Amino acid sequence: MASSRRRPSRRPAPEVRRRAAPQRPAEPGPVLELEVERIAHGGVAVARHDGRVVFVADAIPGERVRAQVTDAARDRFWRAETLEVLDASPDRRAHVWAEASVDRAPEDRAGGAEFGHIAMPRQRELKAEVLRDALARMGGVERDVEVRAVDPALAPGVDVEAGTGWRTRVRLHVDPDGAVGPYAARSHRVVPVASLPLAVAELEEIAPLSGGAPRAGAGADASSIDLLAPSVGRAELVVHAPHDRRPTHPPTVVERVGDRKFTLDRGGFWQVHRGAAWTLTLAVQAAIDADRFDPDAENQDLYGGVGLLAAAVGDRFGPSTRITTVEADARATEHAGSNLADWIGARAVSERVDRYLDRIAAAPDAATRGLRGATVVLDPPRAGAGRAVVDRLAELRPAQVVYVACDPVALARDVATFRTHGYELETLDAFDLFPNTHHVEAVARFAAIV
Repeated sequence: MASSRRRPSRRPAPEVRRRAAPQRPAEPGPVLELEVERIAHGGVAVARHDGRVVFVADAIPGERVRAQVTDAARDRFWRAETLEVLDASPDRRAHVWAEASVDRAPEDRAGGAEFGHIAMPRQRELKAEVLRDALARMGGVERDVEVRAVDPALAPGVDVEAGTGWRTRVRLHVDPDGAVGPYAARSHRVVPVASLPLAVAELEEIAPLSGGAPRAGAGADASSIDLLAPSVGRAELVVHAPHDRRPTHPPTVVERVGDRKFTLDRGGFWQVHRGAAWTLTLAVQAAIDADRFDPDAENQDLYGGVGLLAAAVGDRFGPSTRITTVEADARATEHAGSNLADWIGARAVSERVDRYLDRIAAAPDAATRGLRGATVVLDPPRAGAGRAVVDRLAELRPAQVVYVACDPVALARDVATFRTHGYELETLDAFDLFPNTHHVEAVARFAAIV
């Protein structure tokens, strides 16, 4: 969609309470010398010790490292942190974020840039490897894929070669002593930092990285701080108190994609990479098979947010295109209605996607009509659409489905479900919308094979 669909969920709510940091083992685990074999989903590498799988952070396939086990509670696998690189990969570079470097103790490494020690071409190769592996193992599809960098023309100010300067939204946390920073990798411990290299320059300028945290409303202690730099207007700093509630009419921001503008709530979902919304707009437009597209059909934009991808469809096929955008967040739906006002055939519905599809299936003409002839754009959260939604959608028999995915494993599971209904994966493109992290965005097209 136009996270971080983007991550752990596409539309994270503001934090309302502090979470206790997970406890590390009372006694440190053993220190192992490991030969790193490959990369795994989630940004960690895979090694073996006495036949047991060890997931090791901050390593690159082909390296030999010393690593300390941090979780040995499971019989099938352990987790470990790299302490020292004994034989470095030629793809290892100085970490783009000094505060996340392997030179620091693992508990002091900032999280959110787990691939920052890897050269950019190799990062994209590893992401493609994870995507190919997931599709083969869980989707039953052998498919070569290249992860492409964002076109610099779509992302002014971003250093595409270094993978820095792209984040337009950053959340910092505040510990009980008032220290401000990101969480340490794989924990909820605040790590003070002196820089935010993944952030756009406007956010680095306003980030409160030194001194105490700013106060929240009514003088309350801050629990988190959001930094955002919309493409229209100035960068903003928003301080949250532990028990903040979402206001009925929250402030809004405006984002520009090409010549089109989109209004959304200041805390609403929008892609974090400066060039992501444009990249996905063009990718979705290209993925739709024009020979299968019917502008008069019941075309759908599911998990539609504020209407970015519905607008992409309308801009390609004209203002009379019929398209319904469906989003559970009522505020986002309200904005989508306004953002799509140029299209006489557009409407915005606030409803959970599964319930919306159930309602279509229960309509009197569903057995003969359903979504036949329609194009469906599907942009689910990180967990994917899931079996219930894919089953119901396939039952309604759209002509084609264009699926925007931010998680390779979730996509692969849904690929397998689509295939059980006769919908095959026809095209697949992947984009590096989260440089220096393990995340990757993919745009796939499915169609029923007759």
